[in-house]
Amino acid sequence: MSPIEKAVEILGGQTKLARAVGVKPSFVSQWLSGQRPVPATRCGAIESATGGKVTREDLRPDVFSSAAA
Repeated sequence: MSPIEKAVEILGGQTKLARAVGVKPSFVSQWLSGQRPVPATRCGAIESATGGKVTREDLRPDVFSSAAA
């Protein structure tokens, strides 16, 4: 299960995740399909919404991991 799939599951659906992070459900759908990556600017909100169960590093290791620094 991908980190974004885990976030959707934790929050109870794509629409609930979208509301929690302030985007349209279609954006969440694009993240799930791999059509677009989760924007780095939304990773913190997803981390907060999931209570830290999905971290910004999980979502975008290319941006937030210590190896990316």
